Amino acid sequence: MFQRSRPSTSFSSASTSYGYGYGYGGYYDTTTTSRPGTRRDTGRPSTARPKTGASTIARVEAQNIVCAIAESRGISPTVGLAFVNLDTAEAVLCQICDSQTFVRTVHKLKVYGPSEILIVSTAASPRSKLFSIIEENIEDIGSKLTLLDRRYWAESTGYEYIQSLAFKEDVEAIKISVTGNYYAVCCIAAVLKYIDLGLGMVFTRHSLRMRYEPSEGSMMIDVSTIFSLELVQNLRDPKSRDCLFGLLNETLTPMGARLLRNNVLQPLTDPEVINTRYAAVNDLTKKEELFFATRAALKNFLDADRILTALIVTPSKITLQTTEVAINQVIMLKQFVNSVNPVFEALTGTASTVLNNIRELCAPENVAPVQELIDRVINEDTTYAKQPLELRNQRTYAVKSGVNGLLDVARTTYKEATEDAYQHSTELSQEYDIRLDLKFETARQFYIKISTSELEGKVLPPIFTNVIRRKNNIECQTLELMKRNQKITVSHQEVILMSDQAVEALIEEVRSHMSVMFKICEAIALLDMIAAFAQLVTVNNYTQPQLTDTLGIEAGRHPIKENIMQTKFVPNDVYATQQTRFQIITGCNMSGKSTYIRSVALMTIMAQIGCYVPANYASFPILHQLFARLGMDDNIETNVSTFAAEMREIAFILRNVDRRSLVIIDELGRGTSTRDGLAIALAIAEALVSSRALVWFTTHFKDLATIMSGRAGVQNLHLAVEMADEHSMKMLYKATLGVVKEAHYGLKLARVVPLPPGVVEHATFVAQKLELHMLQKKKASDTVLKEKRRKLILNLKEHLVQAHTGVLDGEVLTAWLKELQKEFINRMTALEAEAASADQESEDEDEEMRDRSEHDEEERPSTYASQPSVITIASHITSIESESTVCAMSEASTIRAVSDNEC
Repeated sequence: MFQRSRPSTSFSSASTSYGYGYGYGGYYDTTTTSRPGTRRDTGRPSTARPKTGASTIARVEAQNIVCAIAESRGISPTVGLAFVNLDTAEAVLCQICDSQTFVRTVHKLKVYGPSEILIVSTAASPRSKLFSIIEENIEDIGSKLTLLDRRYWAESTGYEYIQSLAFKEDVEAIKISVTGNYYAVCCIAAVLKYIDLGLGMVFTRHSLRMRYEPSEGSMMIDVSTIFSLELVQNLRDPKSRDCLFGLLNETLTPMGARLLRNNVLQPLTDPEVINTRYAAVNDLTKKEELFFATRAALKNFLDADRILTALIVTPSKITLQTTEVAINQVIMLKQFVNSVNPVFEALTGTASTVLNNIRELCAPENVAPVQELIDRVINEDTTYAKQPLELRNQRTYAVKSGVNGLLDVARTTYKEATEDAYQHSTELSQEYDIRLDLKFETARQFYIKISTSELEGKVLPPIFTNVIRRKNNIECQTLELMKRNQKITVSHQEVILMSDQAVEALIEEVRSHMSVMFKICEAIALLDMIAAFAQLVTVNNYTQPQLTDTLGIEAGRHPIKENIMQTKFVPNDVYATQQTRFQIITGCNMSGKSTYIRSVALMTIMAQIGCYVPANYASFPILHQLFARLGMDDNIETNVSTFAAEMREIAFILRNVDRRSLVIIDELGRGTSTRDGLAIALAIAEALVSSRALVWFTTHFKDLATIMSGRAGVQNLHLAVEMADEHSMKMLYKATLGVVKEAHYGLKLARVVPLPPGVVEHATFVAQKLELHMLQKKKASDTVLKEKRRKLILNLKEHLVQAHTGVLDGEVLTAWLKELQKEFINRMTALEAEAASADQESEDEDEEMRDRSEHDEEERPSTYASQPSVITIASHITSIESESTVCAMSEASTIRAVSDNEC
């Protein structure tokens, strides 16, 4: 890229580095540099999500991003952010109404991963809460902090930058978007002023991609969940592709890969956009010719983001190197422009709205002005080359003849000098009877390569100098070759300097068309990502999801495990509504509980980025937050035990969870004593049920499943196991209703381990005694029975609502309602029998309790014992859910009509 100079005046006094030496992590980096010294205690407990084994989010590539951040002070803080990507020339403004823990702000920082964070100097003394939280998360983000004087955060300056740097056609739209967003505008002023004065980089007028990104519109996934679900990096091997991003990354361009990574970390929450992506993927998969033509057209694209950015950034100091880079960028721009038309032709005949919009952007008339400008200055046969010598030759002959008479003379000199070098190599080969190969490197120019087999029984002639031995070859030069290299270099430099005026004039004219060029670049990135999804569908058995209010999956599979397993993956069904929103999964060790809940989370992310999912059928609600509490590792870095780490993560989840969240929790409470762990797990389970989020909760606490089974909204599942005898156990990996029935499965698995004789037998004896003792103490609770009744009626209400809003009618609906009625009667009768049995046992122990029980029995409605009508059922629903009175009355009238006419 262009050479940058860092002025030592004007800005150095205003910009003070905070002294942190944090490195900017690349895609495969897993460590960061520790901060020197220690930070004084702020006296405030940590609010950050606990750190995980990895310290930075894996990136597609290291990008130079500068971020400015500012906050308001108050109970509901407002935070302004501005990100400027120096590699892709994109500016993003954002203003967030956050909580006191600044969870959304930290999430935004971790997703973008800025290399430098600018913050108002007054926030450091005394430390503001946001400043302290950023400090706590700085290692995860992989950034360094820089303090700026308050005068650089000026709203008027921010509007001036928007007016002068944003694309002309976008200026008014951006101004409208940021109206009232004072802190975001101040941040863009600070970050652009820092780039100008502190980094010595200047964007040309109306050349910067600028957009306002609202805080809503994407799912929030915190960094711990990103790591534990292996969204962008495999936990065991950071270089492995066995992560969700690696699985989905069938992209062919760097722009598409960047967009895909950003989508995986921030899935969409707009159903219209998601559905248009489904339609595009469907069109590509159904039309084979369209799919192959699109993939073939995408193969020729270079990194257009970087090419266009390099053209709009003006170097503070013009040098020979910057001029060479400018010519290279023009040659790459020529290839980019030439690659656009094949995309337009490939998308002919598409029925998708998204693909049609991309095709319109790639229309010939959009790139024709730039194409004409390039053809007027650059030779038609000039192409971008990757080999150093080829690239130098392309640079030399890029500008057309006749532009500058001296340029043609310099080219002739360059050509003759290059021919002399080859002639010298030929003469040496003939003189010493040795086969020589003339090679080229940018650093040492032309050099001679000789195979060691050519020198068997011979001594290398003394004319060869700078000898380097590499494996089976000898690399060397001669004094004459070095002289000719010098002549070639001088003539090449003359060509570059004489081409500079024509190239700079061309770049200046091209800059006026950058707006459409960047839009085409973004369209290509989106097309590449959608084509990658279509590629996945063609090689895997994926299905298009539906966006509904119910999470339902038929034969769902874990996308990553299915891809790496040698054997066939056992699929499972998933069904969750508000009446089955909290699902407790029990089962044996290694039965597949963790895989089951992880697959739900991964398929949800895939569905909300517009990708098909590994299932026979799938429907998903739009979720806005995803939390995962997985793993049982100590955190040595922060001196935190397993139990303390999981409690901190659960505290983070409970502070932020809501009805639009999905939560998966694996083995909560196993890091402390059994009794305390069960008590804490129960309390947390109650809180999560009350949040009305969709929760999958795996546990070995069977009592947790038993106690919570009567709670409305709770459903018990277990992963089935087949036991032929005491010494054999076969994992079926199938999710089944109910609590796990296999007793002492841990003891059966322990028999596989060669423990000393008698140990497992004694453990089995003790376990049986404890189980008998616990069974004798158990008895039914009246509160639990009431909860079971309430849950049963709420489940019935949900089924009736589904019948009312569904597509069933006629005889099918009649049969379904009769079956539903029969099932309700049987289950309610069983509950009444259980209640009567519990009342009889209590009678012998406590006379007063027996009298109260008989009184309750007299007041209990007789409709439970008799066969209820659908109208009676609806009235029970109305009495139980007071908040749903109006809805229940409407349903009752509908059901009454169905009952009178059909039942």
